[in-house]
This record gives sequence, structure tokens and C-alpha cells, in this order.
Amino acid sequence: MSLPPLVEPAAELTVDEVRRYSRHLIIPDVGMDGQKRLKNAKVLCVGAGGLGSPALMYLAAAGVGTLGIVEFDEVDESNLQRQIIHSQADIGKSKALSAKETVLGINPYVRVNVHEERLDSSNVMELFAGYDLIVDGTDNFATRYLVNDACVLLNKPYVWGSIYRFDGQASVFWSEHGPCYRCLYPEPPPPGMVPSCAEGGVLGVLCASVGSIQVTEAIKVLTGTGDSLVGRLMIYDALEMAYRQVKVRKDPDCAVCGENPTVTELIDYEAFCGVVSDEAQAAAAGSTITPAQLKEWIDADEKIDIIDVREPNEYEIVSIPGARLVPKNEFLMGNALSDLPQDRRIVLHCKTGVRSAEVLAVLKNAGFADAVHVGGGVIGWVNQIEPQKPVY
Repeated sequence: MSLPPLVEPAAELTVDEVRRYSRHLIIPDVGMDGQKRLKNAKVLCVGAGGLGSPALMYLAAAGVGTLGIVEFDEVDESNLQRQIIHSQADIGKSKALSAKETVLGINPYVRVNVHEERLDSSNVMELFAGYDLIVDGTDNFATRYLVNDACVLLNKPYVWGSIYRFDGQASVFWSEHGPCYRCLYPEPPPPGMVPSCAEGGVLGVLCASVGSIQVTEAIKVLTGTGDSLVGRLMIYDALEMAYRQVKVRKDPDCAVCGENPTVTELIDYEAFCGVVSDEAQAAAAGSTITPAQLKEWIDADEKIDIIDVREPNEYEIVSIPGARLVPKNEFLMGNALSDLPQDRRIVLHCKTGVRSAEVLAVLKNAGFADAVHVGGGVIGWVNQIEPQKPVY
């Protein structure tokens, strides 16, 4: 969809800026006018992780005048495989500040606003109000719906991207001109149904592919160049090296941008999306042990069966001594229940405790009343019991 430019052009470019952006200036569809619009633009990037890294770097290189970074996390070694805005020297540092340093190293003419806080319903409206365009680099459903609803209520466009393993998606949502995220995904998936990148992994370079598409769309929206992805979903399969598009139409019954919206203010997005199901929460209540308790049971030679419900490739990275692997899906399909011992207490664990809580609910319903799971999972075990082992 062809749209008018989102921002007005700045008064002028300096001589240094003309030299820097010369390859943009000689493109007829960008030119001096388009570059001035980029200079005058204010773009907020939600997250400085996998998608936020290439997005921030290319937005800075392109000459977007003001960049905002919303990020509350710190740089971890596991981030460096894909979050290229950070380096080895940044481990333990604020991601927002690390990203700011890299951005200014790329382009000192960019103004960078750092918002070291978790985006939620209490601050999103005020933060978004100061920017022309939002780039969504988040990796969880609660924040995605929060970003969408805030943008609809503020009538702001935003560029969305999503990555998982070898697959990527991207679109531009702008309720004034087309559908919003809820038109595409009216409801979040059931808790535990869609693994996060931390659980399922992501090809590092996929972040660059999707992040660069997001920046391309941002530049087009800001300058009014070309046809934006408003009303279209771009799907990328890196394994097949294939791109395809799906038309997305505005839903007249959409809860937030439809003709009779039922969401007219921000809601509790954590509750709306859920982290674990109600059944899993009920099962885990009173049936959650700590890594230290598990260590005591192992040392005391208690009659327990430790079951790791992660995937085989995760089990190869790190495991709890004595644990046997039975992936979560084997329980959900019912295949694993008949092989469970009746004379030992079942102790479940996963990476952090989410998947094992879901499996625990299955076991409780199947009659294994004394089954428990390990809060914090194998990550908690490594941190508390065997810190020499790797985490992921």
C-alpha cells in the first residue's frame, strides 16, 4: 500500500550529512527530501535484542534523527550469537546503554534516548507519544499485544517482526490505513503452545534478515516511498530460502480497531496471554521443589525418577545427573504415561520450569498425585548446584 510520508522534512542537511548520506541522496525515490524526513524522524525501538540489534544499527546508519531504545535487560553471553549490537566486552552491561554506544559509534549525528525500563501498561502511552514510528523487536506475546493496542489507541504506525528457528515474519500495522496485529492474531496461542526463542532457538543471521526488512519498511513509511507492508504479511523460510506474502484484511469485528471495539483502554496483557495455563499453575501449587531439595533427594538416594521434558538437543547441552529424557510432547500425546514407574516419585524439570509445569498438570490428571517439578529447571540447577556447567 502506497502511503504519504509520515514526517515532514528537516530544514536542511549539513555538509557532513550530505557526504555521509550521499548514496541515499542520489536515489531518486529518496533524494534530499527523503533524507531530510529521516533526519526529522523519531523512531522508538522496543527491545535491543535479536531484531532490535540490526534495526537500531541500520536506522542509525540511515540517518534517522532520533532513536529511542526501550530495554531493561543486561547483556548475556548467549545473546552474542545474534544480538550483534553488543560485544564480548558488554557482557553484564545494560543492553540499552550498550546499544546506545554502538549506535553513536555508527552515526554521531543521531540523538539516542535510552529508556531503561520494562514496557508495560503504566508507561507505554507516554513513551510512544514522543515518537513518530514504533519498531517492535519483542519476543513475547504479552508485549506484542501491548504494543499493538497502544499504537491503535495513539493512531501510530508500527513495524512488527517475529523470528523462530529458521522462520521469520514481518508486517506494518497501522489501523488508520489497514489492519492491526489483532486482525491477524485475534487471540494469543494457548500458554506453552508456542516455544520462545530461548526454548526453541533461532538461527542468528535470521535476525539480520527480518530486522533489515523492518528497517526497510520503516524508511518507506517515514519517507512515503514505495508500497509498504500495510495489509500484507511477509513470511520468510530461511531453510528453503523462500519468501511469500499473505494478504491481511482489516477485521470489522476486531476487538481494538474494529467498528465496535471492546478494548478501548489498555488491559492486563500478562493475564491476557498467560505464561502457563491455569491447570499448570494449579498443579505446580504445593508441588514445586527447589534445585537444592532435588540435590538432597539425590544424595539421600530417595526413590525418585527424574525426568527431563526438554528436547534432545537441549539435553545434549546440559543435564541434571540421573535425569532421563522424555520430551514434553510425549506426555501431551499420552505416549509416555504407560512407561512411568509406580514405585517412585516423579520429578519433572525443563529449562526454567514452564514446560515441566504443563507436564505436571498432565501427570496429576493421570493420577500421579505425588509428582513434583523443579522450579527454575536446569538453569536453576546449574546456578545453584553445578555452576561449572554451561547454560543456554
